[in-house]
Order: sequence, then C-alpha cells, then structure tokens
Amino acid sequence: MSTDTPEPLHLAVVSAGLSVPSSTRLLADRLTESVRAQLADADREIEIHVVELRDLAADIANNLITGFPSPALAEAIETVTSADGLIAVTPIFSASYSGLFKSFFDVIDNDALTGKAVLAAATGGTARHSLALEHALRPLFAYLRAVVVPTAVYAASEDWGRNGDPLTDTLPNRIVRAGGELAGLMRRRAGSAARTAADDTSVVPFAQQLEALRPA
Repeated sequence: MSTDTPEPLHLAVVSAGLSVPSSTRLLADRLTESVRAQLADADREIEIHVVELRDLAADIANNLITGFPSPALAEAIETVTSADGLIAVTPIFSASYSGLFKSFFDVIDNDALTGKAVLAAATGGTARHSLALEHALRPLFAYLRAVVVPTAVYAASEDWGRNGDPLTDTLPNRIVRAGGELAGLMRRRAGSAARTAADDTSVVPFAQQLEALRPA
C-alpha cells in the first residue's frame, strides 16, 4: 500500500472589498476556513492564496487600456487560474457585482477558468440584493465555463448579528454547506487528475512497441 502523502490542494480566494476592514473579506475568510476545516477532516492539506482586488485596482485599469498586466496582476491571475478551487466574493452595488470584481475577471482569458471549481459569494447592505448571486455571479462563471457549487452565499448587514432565531441565523449553516461543496469538488477533481496522470505513465512508448514487433 502506498504511503505517499497527496500534494496539497491550492485554493485561491478573490476578495473585491473596498474598505478596511471589509465585510466582503470577512465572508471570504469564513468561507476559506470552512473549506480548510472540511478538507482537513478528509486528511487533505490546503494552501491558501488570497487576492485582494483593492490593491490591484490601478493595475487592472491599466491592463484594460494597454492589454498588458503588471507583474503583480500577472501573479494574481496565475494564482487564480492555476488553483484547484476558487472562492470569489464581491460587494453588491446597484443589484450586481462591483466594477472592480468584473474588471478583474475581464482581464483573465475566457478559457482560463474552464472546469474550475468555484464558490460564489457576495455581501450587501440589504437582503434584497441576494438575487444578484443568481442573475449576475452565477451567469458570469457559467460563461467562463467554471463549475460553480450549488450553494452561493450572500451576507446582508443583518446576517452578521446573532439573535438566536433559527429562521434567520442561517449564515453559518450556509457557509458550512457551501464550504463542504467546494471541498468535495476539489477533492474529486484532484483524484480524477491523479488517476489520469497515473494512466498516462503506464502508456508504452511507440518506439518500444515497434521494437517488440521486430523478429528476435
């Protein structure tokens, strides 16, 4: 039996919060911890890479104008596109994702997120904006051909208060459920990739097959 330890999974976390501290970053951190804890329960290590879009705002704008990313933006794009899973969190303005959030994904190649496991989440001042997850964020990642987990998480201002009401104190439950869905998808995709790699190594080179056909 093999005792090799699996390679750590890589999780990219994109936060489009504008303030410091930010409820958007707070939600991103809680979702990240949920994924980390549930992967740990399955004996899988995880490396977490956070991308704060606030720090890249000027670089993103310049990329849209010039077509060339700065080194910092190029590193952020590579972090997101090479990860095994992605948590993407944006504040909601005027019933949709922020311009900064959209602009970041605009500078990523349309095919770069194909098949990527994504957890979409958002924050806002009122629960009325929660449908933005379904009419804005989910279609965005569907267009990019990412695989979005079923549970999207929205946190309104009142969701951060705890009043003991099981009908309204649902944010922690949604975070756990969404984190479990992303963790499970990341594990399955990593297992599939490992099996594919193992199958590739068992292929006999063509030259070796020809050699076997020659008379002794």
